Amino acid sequence: MRVLFLSQRVPYPPNRGDKITTWRLVERLLRSHEVRIVAFAHDEEDRQAAEELTRRGAPTVAIPLDLKRAKLLSLPLLLTSKPLTLGVYGSPALQRAVDELAPSCDVGYAYSSSMGAFLEPHSRLRRVMHFAELDSDKWRQYAERSRWPMSWVYAREHRTLREFERRIARSFDENVLCTPLEQRVFEREISGAHSLVMRNGVDLGFYRPQPERAEAAHMVFVGVMDYLPNVDGCAWFVREILPRVRARVPNAKLTIVGSRPTPQVLALASQPGVKVTGFVEDPREWLARASISVAPLRIARGIQNKVLEALAMGLPVVGTTSATQGVEGEAGRDFVLADTVEAQVEAIVALLNDPKRARELGARGRTFVEERYDWNVALAPLDELMARFKTG
Repeated sequence: MRVLFLSQRVPYPPNRGDKITTWRLVERLLRSHEVRIVAFAHDEEDRQAAEELTRRGAPTVAIPLDLKRAKLLSLPLLLTSKPLTLGVYGSPALQRAVDELAPSCDVGYAYSSSMGAFLEPHSRLRRVMHFAELDSDKWRQYAERSRWPMSWVYAREHRTLREFERRIARSFDENVLCTPLEQRVFEREISGAHSLVMRNGVDLGFYRPQPERAEAAHMVFVGVMDYLPNVDGCAWFVREILPRVRARVPNAKLTIVGSRPTPQVLALASQPGVKVTGFVEDPREWLARASISVAPLRIARGIQNKVLEALAMGLPVVGTTSATQGVEGEAGRDFVLADTVEAQVEAIVALLNDPKRARELGARGRTFVEERYDWNVALAPLDELMARFKTG
């Protein structure tokens, strides 16, 4: 079959959370189907990636998107009932590309609800809405963590986007969520729409343990550092948790690894024991040098690739409920769950002071992801879905 695949970013290279997943989906589809891609290009790297995908056999139309400008231009929508998301990612040029390609395709596959809007006019296609997470619920969490006026903006986005998600979900042929937890949220918020779970995976050959390189008392956080949940989590960790850890383990240090650090994140480097790297070519270098991976997220949904990758590297992970709820492991066996400042401090200090226990926890985490999150296993439902469309 011929598949039209839509995503908010060109799905290559797999160097950030959404691109990891979208690239794996495209790669899997290419095994048995023709794939045409329409996506936004946020920068020159995205434009070059689109050319590379075309060379790899997935012709890609990349529509330029200036995200800052798009956000500003969407502000008048606050006076309407339309979600800002659909203004930011609304694009006549991208819609024209979809309209041109859709008649020659059999399946339309949209990754993220904003991309589903471009498939709405094309009911002839078998349409898949890959939510991964319900964006509307993310905005609810933002509203609860923010002050006015942003709390009002986020709450409004939650309400308006939820109505759009309901319309899309009930009109498309299938809805995909990445964890059973997300599916439960989906079923609570959007009754009467069919859904399936397709878990994220991790490249177990790429992320491999290197315990001999671990540095004592070295903690690491890896993530895109202009993403609000990551910024909030790291700021909370450095402000509330790290000083208490260093009071008991004076040589404890934290490295924050990830592209596009905001001024707030860069300022964290002025605190004792904190290093902010910015973009790095290979985050594995920093994961290998760490003795603990921390995931202090207070706002999160879905499954966190950063947690899977750290577990795959054999690192012990100390994370909050928000960071680990999508990982279907057992707290205490596969990772350490700690939601309060006190619990975080106690868990981290205990592991830093007992390297043998830390290595054993990391080894169990690696075994866990080997059993549950190999990409070949994780994407099996995609094969089944496409087979159903072909015969249905």
